[in-house]
Amino acid sequence: MKLEDLDLTKSYTYADYLTWKFEEYVELIKGKVFKMTPAPLTNHQLILGNLYLPFKTYLKGQKCKVFLAPFDVRLPKNLGDGNDKIVSVVQPDLCVICDINKIDERGCNGAPDLIIEIISKSTAKKDLDEKFHLYEENGVQEYWTVFQDKAVTVYNLIDGKYVQQEDQYLPGETIKVKLFPDLEIKTDDIFEF
Repeated sequence: MKLEDLDLTKSYTYADYLTWKFEEYVELIKGKVFKMTPAPLTNHQLILGNLYLPFKTYLKGQKCKVFLAPFDVRLPKNLGDGNDKIVSVVQPDLCVICDINKIDERGCNGAPDLIIEIISKSTAKKDLDEKFHLYEENGVQEYWTVFQDKAVTVYNLIDGKYVQQEDQYLPGETIKVKLFPDLEIKTDDIFEF
C-alpha cells in the first residue's frame, strides 16, 4: 500500500495507523493523515542534538525520560462514553515524559510533559497550528517551538491554555525550563554549529 492509496479526506484511527507499511513516516492528527518531511536537514539535526544533550544530562538518574523522533506519541480522544479512541499519533522532534507508565514498546500513550518541535518551512503550519492546538488540548505542560533563524518560543499550559513565556528567546538569552526550575538552556548553545 502506498500513501497515495489513502483517501486523505477520511478520518483514521490508531488501529488503521498500525496496519500501514509506508516507506515514509506519517502522523495522524485528529484522524487526519499528515505526511512527514523527508530526512531533516543538517541544521535541524544539529539543533536537535544541541537540545537533547542538556535534557539527557539533566535527567540522568531521574524518573523523567527524554526521547527523539521517530517516537510515536499517541493522544486519545475522549468519546464521552467512558472510552477513549486514539485518533492522533505524532512524532515530536523531542519529548520529555515523567510518568513512566505512559511509556511502552510502541512509544508514549498519553501526553508527554514537554514537547519541542523544530520549525521548518515545510512543517511550520502543522507545528504552529494543528500540533499547537493538539498539544494544548491534551495537556502537554510545556511546548517549545524552535525556529532555525535562531529564535525559541516557549508556551506553558495555564488553566488549559498555552501562555507564551516571553516574546521570543533570541541569541544571548537563557531559557528557564518551567518543568525543571533548576534547568536553564542558553540559546547560543542550542544554535551552536
